[in-house]
Amino acid sequence: MDRAELVELLSPQGLRLLDGLPAWDSKADIVRTVAALRHEGHPPGLVATVLSQSRLRARARAKFGEFASRMLFTEAGLEQATRLQVAALHAGRFARAGIHHVADLGCGIGGDALALAAIDLEVTAADSDEVTAAIATYNLTPFPKVRVLHARAEDVPLGGIGGAWLDPARRTTSGGTTRRLADAADYSPALDFAFGLADRMPVGVKLGPGTDRGVIPAEAEAQWVSVDGDVVELAVWLGSVARPGIRRAALVIRDDRAAELTADGDSEDAPVGPIGDYLYEPDGSVIRARLIGDLARSNGAWMISAGIVYLTADTPFDSPFARGFRVLERLPADERHLRQALAARHVGTLEIKKRGVDVDPAALRTRLKLRGDERATIVLTRDEGRHVALLVERL
Repeated sequence: MDRAELVELLSPQGLRLLDGLPAWDSKADIVRTVAALRHEGHPPGLVATVLSQSRLRARARAKFGEFASRMLFTEAGLEQATRLQVAALHAGRFARAGIHHVADLGCGIGGDALALAAIDLEVTAADSDEVTAAIATYNLTPFPKVRVLHARAEDVPLGGIGGAWLDPARRTTSGGTTRRLADAADYSPALDFAFGLADRMPVGVKLGPGTDRGVIPAEAEAQWVSVDGDVVELAVWLGSVARPGIRRAALVIRDDRAAELTADGDSEDAPVGPIGDYLYEPDGSVIRARLIGDLARSNGAWMISAGIVYLTADTPFDSPFARGFRVLERLPADERHLRQALAARHVGTLEIKKRGVDVDPAALRTRLKLRGDERATIVLTRDEGRHVALLVERL
């Protein structure tokens, strides 16, 4: 969206048209919808803009719930925006540290600023992109303690502000296509600036979960967060918003319930042993935080092979930090005999999980020529270095 499109969207006509549209339906005949709106006399550019916003609002419900229906978005801004339930946890950190005024530097469409303002904190939000800053202003209008600046993070005056939250831009949009920036050196603002602010005030920095661990300051608390099985962020905390004695944390949120595994550093891997009666796949946040060893030891489990994150045990355990499977049977690992074994069991629908083996599950599923009424799950992995195929069922 460019400046002219935004100005047209923010006109009374544009907002009335957007808010009057029916709920977005990806299966609807868009050509017919466009024709109908054009027939009503709406300019073609405005029609395209409001339909794009309607589509983005529908996507945004996963992150913002009902709030999405009264917000505006950019493609890149929605991609990077923090889920509201996670943003609320960020805001809580600043509140518990006794910080009353937070700078949200690189605020995007305003998701984190919204959560900060919702608990009555004062917020100075800034974004270097003019259109994005204007959209954040619109989204944050209900909150009197928020001001939004069109400014680079490096240029925002920080006098009187108690802490800073930064979500460096990790995506770029060109020709209508949004792509991730692979090199942290290309983030905006730069990580040297973001982490350097910790010399002046408490700081939280949101990064992608796959960020090179080498950029994490040694004194920081690094917390990987997963929501319903999807690792959504790495939050790096410095100063009073970091918890004493914690350097690594895995926060798992499922069905609005949260559980956390913490340590003062990466945990040592658990010993390797043969596969037992139960197999466990640690949550992605635990894997990213390198706390697999602690998870194993606390549950009487061990690793199945060096470098493979599956855990195994002879007795079942229940943990929010891992998904469990009962090992029913070992099947032949080679493809021809595996096909025969599945055919003998009348398996027509197959879930394939894998770690430590070079297999494309979709291509393998096709080659297995599955027929039958039964459903099954197999795990392709290594047992003390040897390739295995395990028939399992979820606990």
